[in-house]
Amino acid sequence: MSSSLARLLDLQELDIAIDQLRHRRANLPQRAELKRLAAATIDAAKTIQPVIDERSALARQEKRLEDDAATVNDKATSENKRLYSGSITSPRELQAIHEEIESLKRRQRDLEDHALDLMVQIEPLDTTIADSERGQRERDAQVEAITDQLTIAEAEIDAEVDSYAEKRAAVVAEVDPAVVVQYESLRKEFGGVAVARLEQGSCRGCHIKLSSVEFDRVKHEPIDAVVHCEHCGRILIR
Repeated sequence: MSSSLARLLDLQELDIAIDQLRHRRANLPQRAELKRLAAATIDAAKTIQPVIDERSALARQEKRLEDDAATVNDKATSENKRLYSGSITSPRELQAIHEEIESLKRRQRDLEDHALDLMVQIEPLDTTIADSERGQRERDAQVEAITDQLTIAEAEIDAEVDSYAEKRAAVVAEVDPAVVVQYESLRKEFGGVAVARLEQGSCRGCHIKLSSVEFDRVKHEPIDAVVHCEHCGRILIR
């Protein structure tokens, strides 16, 4: 067995380990949890938005009623000043002003009562909105904590990948660059397994036995020759 070619097996083991680490990094449970929380936030926003819209509409109505009540009150105050100013002496006109003031007060009470009804309707909506905001704050806190966990987990995996990458570089330096190029191309083609042992006449990559003619040919190739499985095309290590 050529020591240089045999190192391809070591290289493949390192690459598989690196691939597994990268797969684990891409599929850390914290990512799924962050995705779940993001979806929950979107759902919560969709659920609470109609409540917010309803609350805003009621608040606008309440404000309009309060403004109208204030306007009516100002007019009643103005009429009351006229009533007691002494500038009007006609009993009929004074009676008319008095009746107008009473009408304005009734209108003010009606407006204020309506505004109060709206406030009663708004109160449970405020509670629902507050609950939603509290839930979002809790989710935000979870996101922050899980993001920290994810950062730590990623850093640990990255450190492992860097360690394997250093070992890989050392192995690559021992292999013919042309063979490395073949190896890299086959790795892409065969999902990471480009090299296989030849044991008892069978390729351990595809587990198919070489024909007797091919097996005899391979046996007589120079020990440092790169040979491929006639069935799958992987590099065979003898």
